[in-house]
Amino acid sequence: MKDWASLTTIEEMEAATNTLLETAQKVGADTWQQRVKNQTPHCGFGESGTCCRICSMGPCRITKKAPRGICGCDVHGIVGRNYLRFTAGGAATHSDHGREICHTLYQTKEGGNYTVKDPEKLIRIAKEWGIETEGKDIYDLAHEVAETGLLEYGKPFGTQRFLKRAPEHTQQLWHEAEIEPRAIDREVSQSLHMTHMGCSSLPEALIRQSLRAGLSDGWGGSMMGTEFSDVLFGTPKPVDTTANLGVMEKDNVNIVVHGHDPSLSEMIVYYANDPEMIALAKSVGAKGITISGVCCTSNEVAMRHGIPMAGNYLNQENVVLTGACEAIVVDVQCIFPALGPLSKCFHTKFITTSPIARMPDSEFVRFSAANAGENAKAIVRMAVENFKNRNPEMVNIPNLKQNARVGYSVEAIKKVLDGVANSQLDEFGTTKPLVECVHSGVLRGAVAMVGCNNPKVRPDSAHIGLMKKMLENDIIVIASGCAAQAAAKAGLMDPVKAKEYCGAGLKRVCELAGIPPVLHMGSCVDISRMMILASDIAKDWGINISQVPVVGCAPEWMSEKAVSIGNYVVATGIETFLGVDPYSKGSEEVTALLQGDHGVKDWVEARFVVETDIEKLGDKMIECIEAKRAALGI
Repeated sequence: MKDWASLTTIEEMEAATNTLLETAQKVGADTWQQRVKNQTPHCGFGESGTCCRICSMGPCRITKKAPRGICGCDVHGIVGRNYLRFTAGGAATHSDHGREICHTLYQTKEGGNYTVKDPEKLIRIAKEWGIETEGKDIYDLAHEVAETGLLEYGKPFGTQRFLKRAPEHTQQLWHEAEIEPRAIDREVSQSLHMTHMGCSSLPEALIRQSLRAGLSDGWGGSMMGTEFSDVLFGTPKPVDTTANLGVMEKDNVNIVVHGHDPSLSEMIVYYANDPEMIALAKSVGAKGITISGVCCTSNEVAMRHGIPMAGNYLNQENVVLTGACEAIVVDVQCIFPALGPLSKCFHTKFITTSPIARMPDSEFVRFSAANAGENAKAIVRMAVENFKNRNPEMVNIPNLKQNARVGYSVEAIKKVLDGVANSQLDEFGTTKPLVECVHSGVLRGAVAMVGCNNPKVRPDSAHIGLMKKMLENDIIVIASGCAAQAAAKAGLMDPVKAKEYCGAGLKRVCELAGIPPVLHMGSCVDISRMMILASDIAKDWGINISQVPVVGCAPEWMSEKAVSIGNYVVATGIETFLGVDPYSKGSEEVTALLQGDHGVKDWVEARFVVETDIEKLGDKMIECIEAKRAALGI
């Protein structure tokens, strides 16, 4: 085993958190650590998926004494319905994010709050969708593409436009399994209809619709959210930044952006660099303004602007507990309602901005694309003017910080690898150098690691532990969401340090390409980038996606979005490994459909693997990659 001493360890992160928890005790604030204790043990019926409350005859709980609900539905139907509803919630959430980005694209204009930063990508998407581009003003084209994208949510006929990006074999599998997603909203709506009292209780039908709803997210709403964010804010390319709580600066105004929608954070970043705001900060005694991020909003601004990443999901209370946070500004998703009362224990302003995410004890500034500049400047001003209310005796910023290179979009990965191979760049680049590395055995394969933090798993331990295991075995890791921030906080995205801990083959690739062994691919919605990359690799290799030596992994997942993601990753043909059970163990039939040799494996050539022992989970991932190599004869 290698000595990882120069990187930040889980123990060091926990020690820093413990000092912040001492502050919480002093001010009488509760934190998630205490709330977990208060909620333990968890409801066993909920964890196994065997409680039904979709009508008021119940709730019904399945036991040996009561094997059916009042309507007669058995445990398999109840678990299947709960699983589908969980998926639908996630598909709705991510796809609604994409819808907001479509609306923002429609608001673009020359000299406006939002402009087109990547016109080439806009034109490429327009041509892909059969929209005429010749002689059109770029903003007229942006509005037409945005409107076409919005129609994907409710069109009456046909299937999702981006499905054509998948290999023909994958498209055929979806067609034969009858899981091609139609209008995005239709799949969410139909999922809720199917799970209404007196509708579907056949597990197979419920799991098929779960895959379909997931695909409507991954190859629909999320993919549009990612692609149009690139058009609006620029397609990410490698940029250096820093990560962990030490990115906050005690002499500066600290504004933390948190959530998922880049429309807000882009404008906050812009106005935090406004000379007028910087002058105001100095006038109140600060040296400047520091923007840092938490969760996926952090990923968005890090990969486009190099904004530091303070932490991931379970760090959101920590940034307030430093006593140095003037404002935590949030948009949607994964935001603790606890931030309201917690902020009141300090001088921090908890600013909510979306009608979708209204919370008690917050200051609400309704953010809109039409008034984005005015809104953002007002928020930055509120934070700056709050600096004078800080109590210096309460300031405790842990001395934890690592360098990270982030921003590996599909386009950036292709450009980096093509450059190393000295191949002739075609218009869009190619994955062939990566294919050659895997085919030759220099790289054994790849892991797409995604997902949240979950208190059921020692925070970040599964992400970091599994990543280290993969790197030692010459398996490159592509990460997004909170998994990516875990890697960055530990130092695994430092292209100088981290390569020293890789196997010989991966180390050589990192040196030649100038990349870290864990590639930052963006936020949660950007997992759609991974699907595009997997599709392109399969096409360039001339094999099916399910044959590529790549697996998906979400070892600490916790949200509905993660279930939707898992469904579309599996449905794309990528075996997916989970470290937290998806609330399906109450039904042998549903478990078999999701994890067995038949069921989804028959339909889409991939399945879920659930293993809560993280060391064993890593072994199974490596075994799967090696089995795929053996099947290819490489």
